[in-house]
Amino acid sequence: MSMVVPRLKLGSQGLEVSAQGLGCMGMSFAYSSPKPEPDMITLLRHAVAAGVTFLDTSDFYGPHTNKVLLGKALQGGVREKVQLATKFGIASGAEWEVRGDPAYVRAACEGSLRRLGVDCIDLYYQHRIDARVPVEVTMGELKKLVEEGKIKYIGLSEASASTIRRAHGVHPISAVQLEWSIWSRDVEEEIIPTCRELGIGIVAYSPLGRGFLSGGAKLIDSLSEQDARKNFPRFRPENLDKNAQIFEKVNAMATRKGCTPSQLALAWVHHQGCDVCPIPGTTKFEIFNQNVGALFVKLTLEEMAELESYAAAGDVQGDRYPQMASTWKYSETPPLSSWKSE
Repeated sequence: MSMVVPRLKLGSQGLEVSAQGLGCMGMSFAYSSPKPEPDMITLLRHAVAAGVTFLDTSDFYGPHTNKVLLGKALQGGVREKVQLATKFGIASGAEWEVRGDPAYVRAACEGSLRRLGVDCIDLYYQHRIDARVPVEVTMGELKKLVEEGKIKYIGLSEASASTIRRAHGVHPISAVQLEWSIWSRDVEEEIIPTCRELGIGIVAYSPLGRGFLSGGAKLIDSLSEQDARKNFPRFRPENLDKNAQIFEKVNAMATRKGCTPSQLALAWVHHQGCDVCPIPGTTKFEIFNQNVGALFVKLTLEEMAELESYAAAGDVQGDRYPQMASTWKYSETPPLSSWKSE
């Protein structure tokens, strides 16, 4: 029996996506090095055929190599079936730099279209907010790209509530991408309510805690030396024992419910509302199929509350990132009146 992946609307501008997306980063970047390209193209096409049509990439993944991979996978009539989301704003050089100036926005978009081999991007996010450039200035250039038909919808990633509000005043934001999972819930206080007030869709990245909510502490043993997660605070030895207890509780409930821990953690995100689309990433067919199965795991309000109790704020040890400076907590931008255009 094949499962039909539901659809949902992100934002109020007409964007409709599969209720679960596919984060493509790990195919090319950050987690245990690039995977064989033919295998990843086959996986991407399998995902689209299965009904997971919302694909997520970024300039930063590679840099750029993930886009080239997607471009190849989209050939042969696949492009028309997908909602393609990509992100700009982390410029690669000797050191990575966050940029939101208009010239960079435009150059990044042109480069993305070329690498992806498409004439239009469905959802174009600012990956990180440039705290030197008023968000209205960045949005002004994105608005032009919409008017020129190069992008359809605009998104923000790791943006504070006030930054989202200011950006939305220039051009409607269709989606905000943020980290949201059982053990990352700082967005619930201000950012989620702001998105809902403004009618903005929510895209949850790392809904499985970068794999920790799938495999617990034993995941660490399987990571290669170059895997970026080795440097993440929650995966460090000093935090691991306490965080492992969270996984053990999730795992026990999953066993009771007859699903996997990752399906349970993903189902929790799916139950947050019909405006929320998680985008778990994987490079394995069986994990992809398992993730889609999470759409059909039902949770009661009591089970939701129980899951949340496992990872109350004081129970989770360590920050989400080694450098929290690059997150929404530091995404305020200067007032528009301060901007001197070159």
